[in-house]
Amino acid sequence: MGDKANTAPGAAGRALTADRPASVRNVVLVGHSGSGKTTLVEALAQATGAVNRAGRVEDGGTVSDYDEIEHRQQRSVQLSLVPVGWDGFKINLLDTPGYADFVGELRAGLRAADAALFVVSAAQEADAVAASTRMVWEECAAVGMPRAIVVTHLDTARTDFTELTAVCAGLFGHDDPDAVLPLYLPVRADGHAPATGLVGLLSERILDYSTGVRREEEPDEDQRELIAEARARLIEGIIAESEDETLMDRYLGGEEIDVKTLVDDLEKAVARGSFHPVLAAAPAADGGTQGLGTLELLELITRGFPSPLEHEPPAVTTPDGQPRPPATCDPEGPLVAEVVKTAADPYVGRISLVRVFSGTLRPDETVHVSGHGLADRGHEDHDVDERIGGLTSPFGKQQRPMAHCVAGDLACVARLGRAETGDTISSKGDPLLIEPWSMPEPLLPLAVEAHSKADEDRLSQGLARLVAEDPTMRLEQNQDTRQVVLWCLGEAHQDVVLERLRGRYGVQVDAVPYKVSLRETFGSASAGRGRHVKQSGGHGQFAICEIDVEPLPAGSGVEFVDKVVGGAVPRQFVPSVEKGVRAQAARGVAAGHPLVDVRVTLRDGKAHSVDSSDAAFQTAGALALREAAAGVPVHLLEPVAEVQVLVPDEYVGPVMSDLSGRRGRVVGTEQAGPGRTLVRAEVPEMEISRYAIDLRSVSHGTGRFDRAYARHEPMPPHLADRIREQA
Repeated sequence: MGDKANTAPGAAGRALTADRPASVRNVVLVGHSGSGKTTLVEALAQATGAVNRAGRVEDGGTVSDYDEIEHRQQRSVQLSLVPVGWDGFKINLLDTPGYADFVGELRAGLRAADAALFVVSAAQEADAVAASTRMVWEECAAVGMPRAIVVTHLDTARTDFTELTAVCAGLFGHDDPDAVLPLYLPVRADGHAPATGLVGLLSERILDYSTGVRREEEPDEDQRELIAEARARLIEGIIAESEDETLMDRYLGGEEIDVKTLVDDLEKAVARGSFHPVLAAAPAADGGTQGLGTLELLELITRGFPSPLEHEPPAVTTPDGQPRPPATCDPEGPLVAEVVKTAADPYVGRISLVRVFSGTLRPDETVHVSGHGLADRGHEDHDVDERIGGLTSPFGKQQRPMAHCVAGDLACVARLGRAETGDTISSKGDPLLIEPWSMPEPLLPLAVEAHSKADEDRLSQGLARLVAEDPTMRLEQNQDTRQVVLWCLGEAHQDVVLERLRGRYGVQVDAVPYKVSLRETFGSASAGRGRHVKQSGGHGQFAICEIDVEPLPAGSGVEFVDKVVGGAVPRQFVPSVEKGVRAQAARGVAAGHPLVDVRVTLRDGKAHSVDSSDAAFQTAGALALREAAAGVPVHLLEPVAEVQVLVPDEYVGPVMSDLSGRRGRVVGTEQAGPGRTLVRAEVPEMEISRYAIDLRSVSHGTGRFDRAYARHEPMPPHLADRIREQA
């Protein structure tokens, strides 16, 4: 694979509409922030002739031009699609953000792809490779997705390809290190200079990229000796994965296995996901069009990675949950497509990036849009018919029209006004729903307020559009704290959310401190008398009530008991007293937080035949509760969360120590797979509002956690006193 010359990019490099699934390759690029994914995409686009030697498209932009936020922050924040053509194939390159806050975009890319390129920088520390990519590698392994590794930044001096390949074998091939091996070795003018070429381990040919265009040469004797050991190990690794069980015996018996047989077995093993080749790549030299290793990488993608025909589509049901036969990658089959990304364009409105799993999608047809609904994140269930607009293929800031999109291909769809990320597009006459992919839970709160009255009117519309674009964000209207809370994945995610609200939707918002939902309760039994008597001529106001209040077990809420005898409070006014008591309980009696876990007993009172009224007894009930609270300690209750933290074994100690420092109680640990431990703890929610950020630091980016409300508990007195003072 990749050791023979390929055809030069020509018209095929500009053919962006596929007519059959077999000619499509969907590849997602995964890697740490700064590993060089976007630069690699641009290098591949240049090698295929999709851009000129300066890396520019027709309008003067680059293939990575899309979001102004990415230009300002100098990092990718969203999934982007760059389709290129090569040797009769359409290759959909899905560039994903490397920063952990945008893992939702990464998951969308994995959903749309059939194979993954893990991009590793030779200029980065090994720890950065381990922290950011190993979990994604394991996700791909769990579903059998084919994977290859691309080492970038070999055009810089003093990079050690051999050492980094060994690191990758240890991290990604821990079950079988011989399944992670290089196909090529870099060639340098001396031991520390940037790489200028590659040597093919199977063909034993030198591939010289020093001029920006690949040239093939014969190696000298010193170079042959240098590659002999690596070549032998590669051959053994390929034969170990071969479906021909006699091949190993023949090889061990001294038979020379021909290169064609090895390449065929290599391609099959890569497509099965059992062998993971390591390649090297770098941008083209000045004035050149072919960057180091770009042609070899294109050959791997087209010949080694599977077509959509070999990728099992996700399960489908009817919108009401009835199972349906599995979808097949057939352009003539029933339409089954999925919105993997939603974006807003200031000129054409909402644009949906769609992966077609079955059937053929055509412009201007009416389709059915089914949504799963994530009510807790602001997404409601919906089943609607919509007429789609044109189909386009994105390239930088351009949108190139497509005549159709066959099963296995990707396209952008305009005018899907109701469709959101994760929704299913199917035939109007046969509505279907695709099984959703896993979404990370947003656990970092961001409370916002409209900056002005004018912004208040636009805020709800802007938030609705944000939620439609980003299913990893959860919108909460907290009734207790009266805050609008956007739950995000991290600080960088928060920054992007705020910038999109302000820049894209013209809504100026202010970030304000996040509040947890505190409660109040009585520390002991008490009694109170509410007297509301006013005379001002004409009908006055007269209501007196006497109550007893006693604390109840946690979770009891507010109970109201009527024990009035002799008609001291007329029957029609007893509900008024209860209404006043409950209204005051909702407002709080000490620091403005709802009162809970008490029993309020109405035992006596007085009324006036003319001046008593519903409003008067409501006021008296509220006054009685406030007087009862004035004579006893009122405890503040804080919410406590059940927290489960999944971390590698080496970080269990630091994580448990950190949780203890947050007033947490570790309640247990258990093994959760090889080398991983699940730590279970109960922690006050006030202490973990920023835990999504802090855990990343403590565990070097390898930890994950989830949380669930457990109960409210009394707050330590010194903290409660501080909150009362602030109130």
